[in-house]
Amino acid sequence: MRTGVWLVGARGSVATTSIVGGLALRAHLAGPTGCVTELPELRGPALPAFADLVFGGHDVATTPLAKRAETLAAAGVLPGRLVAALPDELAAVEEELRCAPGGDTPADRVAAVVRDLTDFRDRHRLDRVVVVNVSSTEPAAHPHPAHADLAALRDALADTPDVLPASSLYAYAALQAGCPYVDFTPSTGARLPALHALAVERGLPYAGHDGKTGETLVKSVLAPMFAMRHLRVRSWSGLNLLGGGDGANLADPAANAAKVESKQRVLGETLGYVPQGETRIDYVEDLGDFKTAWDLVTFTGFLDTRMRMEFTWHGCDSALAAPLVLDLARLTAAAHAAGRVGPLTELAFFFKDPLGAPTHSLAEQWARLTEFTRDLHAGKENADGHAG
Repeated sequence: MRTGVWLVGARGSVATTSIVGGLALRAHLAGPTGCVTELPELRGPALPAFADLVFGGHDVATTPLAKRAETLAAAGVLPGRLVAALPDELAAVEEELRCAPGGDTPADRVAAVVRDLTDFRDRHRLDRVVVVNVSSTEPAAHPHPAHADLAALRDALADTPDVLPASSLYAYAALQAGCPYVDFTPSTGARLPALHALAVERGLPYAGHDGKTGETLVKSVLAPMFAMRHLRVRSWSGLNLLGGGDGANLADPAANAAKVESKQRVLGETLGYVPQGETRIDYVEDLGDFKTAWDLVTFTGFLDTRMRMEFTWHGCDSALAAPLVLDLARLTAAAHAAGRVGPLTELAFFFKDPLGAPTHSLAEQWARLTEFTRDLHAGKENADGHAG
């Protein structure tokens, strides 16, 4: 099942690491550590093989992909030996990267994206293309009446400059081109009623939001623990220090607020109440593509005994995110092949702020994910059996 992976923000750290990783896996130069879909519980015939993934994408930046990969290798994000071993493969992907489209109206920009996606799919004879947004976090979108109605949105695209934020414009274009859409960021993306209607109209799945790679991943394990042990969390405060492009982008207060809101939601929805405390995100340029999170949790036990817990998470954001990008592309492609339409709530395991998820508990999300993939594999085996 030849599958295109079209990355919005294709020259960024996460996208570059995803591309290098995917190429290295295809060439058997690296193992799949971090790729959830390679665990025995998820692996199976419904998922496209790494060898069947074809990469392309859009970006406003023009730095050559190979140069970007060399920079990440020098920073300790990527093994230098992999970058050195893949010059031809990186050059081939470079040919598939396009500048972010311009145009006088949103409709013009949508049409340009649709042309790029359609051309990419046709030239490579792909069964499908999954569009994955890994671009910079946007501020929360300003509500617009057209967001609630597909017909009104189509009319507004012709002459209303700011009717959609960039992530939603790409979601609209992806769905219009017949491509499933995944938002790995906390940006608005397909999370609008009009875009849900478009996905249903075109018979397409979509997934998001905001990849769960660090502090929130730990929260999704610890918060259910406190709830199940009937321990009262009094406060939960976190400090996140980020470098790199993501950290620089989050220095903008509006983008920072959108990210913090996504990170905090897990506590209130898991505990059933919101403890005192807040999450802060600060940009520290010297950290580069690495991030550090420090959390302090105070809680009450039996007979009101007061206790506390602290943890520190230090990781490489791109190396944590990239395998999940590959996982989500493979799972979404399989869901599309199986005829799934609308939000893929079973992929909540991967997101801080998942669409329509009944729980933030990582264990419960894992159970739903494994059941989902079992059904996908069973359906594929039945279809292949009937075809034979």
